[in-house]
Amino acid sequence: MQNLKIVIIQSDLVWEEADQNLRSFEKKLALVSTSPDLIILPEMFSTGFTLNKKCAEPMHGKSNNWLKSQAIKNNCVITGSVLMVDKEKYFNRLIWMNPDGTHELYDKRHLFRMGKEHQSITGGTNKKIVELQSWKINLQVCYDLRFPVWSKNNYMNGKYDFDVLLYVANWPEVRNHAYKSLLVARAIENQSYVLWANRIGNDINGVYHTGDSMVIDPFGKIIAQAAPGKEEILYAVLDRKSLDDFRENFKVGLDWDNYTIPD
Repeated sequence: MQNLKIVIIQSDLVWEEADQNLRSFEKKLALVSTSPDLIILPEMFSTGFTLNKKCAEPMHGKSNNWLKSQAIKNNCVITGSVLMVDKEKYFNRLIWMNPDGTHELYDKRHLFRMGKEHQSITGGTNKKIVELQSWKINLQVCYDLRFPVWSKNNYMNGKYDFDVLLYVANWPEVRNHAYKSLLVARAIENQSYVLWANRIGNDINGVYHTGDSMVIDPFGKIIAQAAPGKEEILYAVLDRKSLDDFRENFKVGLDWDNYTIPD
């Protein structure tokens, strides 16, 4: 199996201005200096973390169509979440857009109660694990990080559920000790890589975000990290042999507890 080339775009977001944010990300994508397999954008990348239903888009709205055009143009997967309306329900929906224009979806399960997200948004009920170049990637959104059962890996019949945990986020600086600690824990406990794409800057409420976007290896070591508080294009390569060798030589998966979460 081949290595996986990753790009994370850590960016400030303009509050509820989709056109402006999409133009900004398009300029940043033009600066990507490699040919990645995957480009990751933050949570609600086109609006910032808003619960304003006027900002919600239909499934084939401008943000989805923009992702499709950019995935085709850059010949790679591009992913990020968008506030969406679907059959009169609202979702914080992560879109996994393939370079052939097809897509996969994951609806954020754990809604941020302290920000009243649960009052406006419908939580997802299904996990979503996608495949890219034979890598299995578990899609998650921000607050999902605090719930280890939802992100738990399994090992059955010599196979792991996933190889990578991917988080898109709008997680503020005031709680950055929490996410920095939890990201490392998720990598170690699941024997997987962890990808974290977070925004920077102030939101409309003056809440500041430092980003700290990063890539963590299965040993819990940070192998790439963006400068805090700065817009940056972060590059990393996920080493397949390193992951496989570690799992083969340290088979903690054989002792994992196996259970499922009811809907």
